[in-house]
Amino acid sequence: MDTARSSATVSGGGDEGAETLGKSKKYRKPKPWDTDDIDHWKIPEFKQEDNPSGLLEESSFATLFPAYREKYLKEVWPDVKRALGEHHIKCALDLVEGSMSVATTKKTWDPYIIIRARDMLKLLARSVPFPQAVKILSDGVYCDIIKIGGMVRNKERFVKRRQRMVGPNGSTLKAIEILTNCYVLVQGQTVSVMGDIRGLKAVRRIVEDCMRNIHPVYHIKELMIKRELAKDPNLREENWDRFLPHFKKRNVQRKKTKIVKKKDKPLFPPEPAPRKEDLMMESGEYFLSEADRQAKKASERREAQKSKSEARKQERNKEFEPPAPSAKKRKRGESADDTSKQEGLQDLTERLKKKAKARDTLTKANKKKKAEGLLMQPG
Repeated sequence: MDTARSSATVSGGGDEGAETLGKSKKYRKPKPWDTDDIDHWKIPEFKQEDNPSGLLEESSFATLFPAYREKYLKEVWPDVKRALGEHHIKCALDLVEGSMSVATTKKTWDPYIIIRARDMLKLLARSVPFPQAVKILSDGVYCDIIKIGGMVRNKERFVKRRQRMVGPNGSTLKAIEILTNCYVLVQGQTVSVMGDIRGLKAVRRIVEDCMRNIHPVYHIKELMIKRELAKDPNLREENWDRFLPHFKKRNVQRKKTKIVKKKDKPLFPPEPAPRKEDLMMESGEYFLSEADRQAKKASERREAQKSKSEARKQERNKEFEPPAPSAKKRKRGESADDTSKQEGLQDLTERLKKKAKARDTLTKANKKKKAEGLLMQPG
């Protein structure tokens, strides 16, 4: 409609047409070749006819591989040569340095194929099998190698989060692959991903969030909802935030580990234990003759025997000692308070008896004195 209107105004010509168009569309001309059925976003396929002269300069890339991949690469290298030879790329495997290299030739006509060949070597180095890695040479397939080694400092925590990404029996990884249409391989401290651009972005987000302690199941749930919403043509151009789940961060209280303070170590090491000779020198036994030492040992033995015999005598004499007076047993009905009252009454009666006895003795003594005094008086 826009092009038709512009063509109508231009064909009218003159200043009137320019006034109706406005400043921004003043110099717009009709384009009869540009129709609505053309997809401007589609990337046309690059063919050999588009670059018949080939490349001017040689480009090359090299990548290292770990020692455990050496055996597999030896077996697969003829297939790698054959796959790259179809695109006129030469490759070399150096087992001494542990590197793989690719380079363009005079016959190479695709300028981007060297980048794809380099990516294929990177994938092979990261334990991706050759049948999967060779797919990177075709158009529409891209790869991303995500480094996760430096995201978590603690080694145990890193292993747990990496295993969380894989899931039990690889179920979580399989779900990610199905929802993103990507190939994902977790190997060591890297995650290798192959697929389209949109899928690579989604996988990178899941991997990075997983290493930041956000479980992949939340992203899987979100991707499943988006997949269902994309099927509805009415909701394609709408905002999907109202349909997507919003998970709140929960502060889960965990057991606090008690910090045990380490004891301050002394600056100097402990003194060595004294030798037998040193102990003998301290006691003075070292300077004695052999006969004196024997006599000393015999006297010590006799003293030890004496002390033991005395202890045994005391134990034997204990059997002949009378037993301690046992406390009177309470009757069944009596309580502790009753028994204490009775004891108190007995003490009181005994005291009163003693006082009465003393009074009687005094009175008797006084009477005797009086009688003696009467007898002593003169008649």
